[in-house]
Formats: sequence, structure tokens, C-alpha cells
Amino acid sequence: MYIYKGEEIKKIDRQAESLGMDSFTLMEAAGSGLFRQLTDDFETSKQCFLILAGKGNNGGDGIVLARYLKTAGASCTLCFPAGLPKTEPARRHLDYYEALGYSYETEPFNLTATVMIDALLGAGTSLPLSTEMKNLCVWLNSQKAERVSIDVPTGASTDTGNCDSSVIHAHKTYIVHGYKPSRFLYPAASCYGEPSLIEIGLPQTARWTISTVSATSPSVQFKGSNAHKGTFGHGLLIAGTKSMPGSAALAALGCVSSGAGKLTVQTAEEAVSVIASHVPEAMYDFHTGVEDAHSFSAIAAGCGRPADDAMEDIVQQLLQQEKPVILDAGALAPRSYKAAKCSVIVTPHPGEFARMTGKQTKDIQLNRIQEASQYAVEQGVTVVLKGEYTVIAFSDGSGVVNTTGNEGLSKGGSGDTLTGILLALLMRHSSLEEAVKDAVYLHGLCADIWKRNRPAQALRPFNLHDWIPAAISEQKERGD
Repeated sequence: MYIYKGEEIKKIDRQAESLGMDSFTLMEAAGSGLFRQLTDDFETSKQCFLILAGKGNNGGDGIVLARYLKTAGASCTLCFPAGLPKTEPARRHLDYYEALGYSYETEPFNLTATVMIDALLGAGTSLPLSTEMKNLCVWLNSQKAERVSIDVPTGASTDTGNCDSSVIHAHKTYIVHGYKPSRFLYPAASCYGEPSLIEIGLPQTARWTISTVSATSPSVQFKGSNAHKGTFGHGLLIAGTKSMPGSAALAALGCVSSGAGKLTVQTAEEAVSVIASHVPEAMYDFHTGVEDAHSFSAIAAGCGRPADDAMEDIVQQLLQQEKPVILDAGALAPRSYKAAKCSVIVTPHPGEFARMTGKQTKDIQLNRIQEASQYAVEQGVTVVLKGEYTVIAFSDGSGVVNTTGNEGLSKGGSGDTLTGILLALLMRHSSLEEAVKDAVYLHGLCADIWKRNRPAQALRPFNLHDWIPAAISEQKERGD
């Protein structure tokens, strides 16, 4: 459940070698793990395998896999369409393979198989591909066979969403040691097919992980000795206008449904009737901003608000108080947070993040992890970059990628509910990082639970809060 950039994988290999586990041994572990996964996925006695091996270490993994398959009696052909291995550990594995009496091919285009394995380039691929490799990928994509890539589909970048026009579209990708960023970045992510992780016995050192929720987290455990409404915090939600009361209602619903002790909504008087009809638990405030000595545990601002001078004045005021602040929608703008006295969480979608950073949305989408992390570190904030595989970047350079959620969330108002969940969990957690990642995970899980028995397109943002109890219960049950 860890994520590594290409350079980090190379560093791990060097460190392992310095500690006594050389590349030859790592390649053996990778090939063994690949074989176990392949035999889990396919009845090998009924398949014909073709392994297309490259000249580097990815090809070396393919050589070891071919040896295991042949030793097990499977029908397997090893082919080197771009030339024999050039790295020392891969050459040694080929020598051993040949010493056992096994042969290989060099011309793939007259070969057939039911399962074709892409062990051509792997992590660290440089794009665009060479003409020779493009032609090979086009041929492989045209074959009526199951395509399995090792680590990264050939033609896909390791660290970004970029991919070559001839990229291999794998049905399955066996990812060694840890996920690569492109697994979660489009369009490369669409080429991975069904991913499986292959452990090779190395310690996990990544600072980026896949988000999960612990069954013992305060997000799902609602406990307190001699508890009362003050035990679970008093949140301030600055949201909604006369013409957009619904955003405030959705955020308020998300907040009270996630365990907030008390909630005050600072909004226009004309919006109260709409909000109150859905959230009778909320209280209301018609002032602007907060006093220095306020009693709120955490504050969220921006849902259903325009990004105007009045909103900017409120944000600047919030940045000078000390309680955590969530900024969404109209509260997001190009500004510096370096002088802020409070913890800040910004929750932009890609278009909003483009405005915040002055970059192009398409460039952000190709490199969401790096862009969000760079901004979080430079500004000293937490970034929740929304979208499929929401990226959560922390100011210390660490982060998580969220894998819950689906296309049902692609509607205006879904983010408002997330803001409300964030506000509630911030008030219940001692760890900001845990609160943020749990909120994003549970928000997406609500949509996943809906989709299990209902069409995704029928999910309304207003439905989301109804599924928060089910999402929380599901996480608790996993720990029971």
C-alpha cells in the first residue's frame, strides 16, 4: 500500500545491495512473486505463456518468471525482441536459465500465446518510445491474448500520467514492491488494468501511501467519558448565500452526520429556512468572520460563497486565529499562507487548484501528486486535491492517495459534504493528518456503498450524508 517514484525505487535497490541483498537476489524474489501471482490468476496448465523481456532489470524479472513457469511444466516461450539483457543480474539469470536447458526466441511476431507478459521496460521508462518499441507495443495490443505487464505497462510514465500513443493496455499489471505514481494519474492509470502488488521482502520506506481508516480511529469510534455535546467540538461553517443556500445545507449535513457536537452556520438570513429544513441541529450567526477570542474548535469556509473581496477579508481574518481552518470553493484563491497562525486545509478541485497556482489544469492532472505536494510544502498547508484518486498532501512532504469513491461523486455539491465531514472529524481528532485522510476515505466510501446496489449516476450529493453511518460501521466491523 506504498507509493514510490522511479528514483526512489532505484535508491531502495542501492540500499538493499549495500545491506547484502544484491540485484540478482532481488530479481529472484521478484520473479518468484510474479510466478505466485500468475498461478493465482491463471490455471497455468491450460494456458500458453509468452514473455517479452527487455534488456534491463524488468526483462530480468521476466527471465526468472519464465524459469519458474518452465520448471512447473507450463507452456512458456521467452523472447527478447529488442536484444539480449545488458544488466549484469539479468545476464546471470539468463545464463542460469540456459544452463537448465531452456531456450529463448528473438523474433516475436510469429509467436502466439493465450497470456502475453510485458517485461519490456518497467519503471524509469523514458518517453516517447523508440520506433522499434512502438511497433512491438502496437503488435502486442492487437493480439487476442490476456496482457500482463510487470511493474508499469510499457509506454506509461512511472511518475506522471503521461503515456506514449502506443502504450500497452494491460489487462493486469503486477506491481513490484510498491505502487508507482502513474497508477493513479490519467491517462496512464487507464492502462494498468487490474493491479496486484508483489512483495519482494524489502522494508517499506515510502512517505506516500494508500489511504485507509483504522477501526480504532476516532473517526469511527464515538466514545467519551461523561460525554456531552461539548465533548465532540463546536464547529463554525461559513457558507451559503441568499442565492446558494444548498451548499451550506450539504456541508452542515455532512458535519452533523459525522459526529460534530455543535455546529454554527454563519450565513445570510435568507438562507436559514433552507438550511434549517434539513439540519435542525444547527445554530446560526449573521456576523462576518470571527472574534479573536472565539470558542470554536475548527472552522470551514467557502461553500456556496463567491470568491470576492468580502470572502478574502474573512479568509485573512481566519488565518490570524489559531484553530484549524478548512478552505473550499469561494475561499480558495491565489494567496500565500506562510504567515498563517493556524493549520490550513485547502480542498480544491483541479480547476480551482489551477487558479491557485497559475498553472494549466491539464498539467496539474498529469502530475497531481507532485503538484499537490510541492504546494503543500511551499505554503505549509494540507492540500486535498479532489478528483478520482483524491490526493492528500501534507506540509512535511508526505501524503496519501485515496482510492474510495466513484463517478457518482462527479456532481456539484459533493465537495460541500466532504467539507462538512472534514470539519466534524477535525474536532474529534488530535491528529490533523488522520482526520483529513479519514474524512476523504469515508466520503468516497459512501459513494461506493451506494454503487453496490444502485446506479452511480443516480447518486445525489444530498444522498451522501445518509450513507455516512454505513461507511463508519463498515470500517468498525473490519476491526471486530
